[in-house]
Amino acid sequence: MRDSLSPPIQRRAYGSGGINRVVSPWRARSVHYVSICVASLLPFWFIADVMPVLPPLGFMTFLAWRLMRPGLMPLWVGVPLGAFDDLFSGQPFGSAILLWSLTMIGLELLESRFPWRGFWQDWFTAGFVILIYILAAMTISGAPVTIHLLIASLPQILLSILLYPLLARIIAWLDRFRLSRSRRIG
Repeated sequence: MRDSLSPPIQRRAYGSGGINRVVSPWRARSVHYVSICVASLLPFWFIADVMPVLPPLGFMTFLAWRLMRPGLMPLWVGVPLGAFDDLFSGQPFGSAILLWSLTMIGLELLESRFPWRGFWQDWFTAGFVILIYILAAMTISGAPVTIHLLIASLPQILLSILLYPLLARIIAWLDRFRLSRSRRIG
């Protein structure tokens, strides 16, 4: 509580940062990679069931970072991040490497053709890429693709597509954290 005789509280117009603040190079270079690796590990902690329900969170986080910050990651980053995801996903080793690399190449081609973006276009693009990713991962896994398997994978596909806007919001918050100012110069 403040009494009426004390001076008013002064607030800065542009937040708590000052002129001598700089972006932390560690955060600027690592938050996106760490978040993708953590998202690849999350499904590992849940108990597997008869049918896949959990979305491919590592791939979706990778996709959200790529759609929100197109020039942030190099084109070849699908190889090491896909290898990390392959270690914990249960898919044959190399499937995420291939699919994540093809995703990066496809999104580069799409962006060179259509450089403008909006929320609905990103959601449509993410939904289409997630659908193709899940179907391609089923094919690469060696499982016989039948109508029953496709019907069983529908909840996972729908949950993944509907979860993308929430994940994009989390990625936007992580991007603000990544670029926030943290320490003073000299």
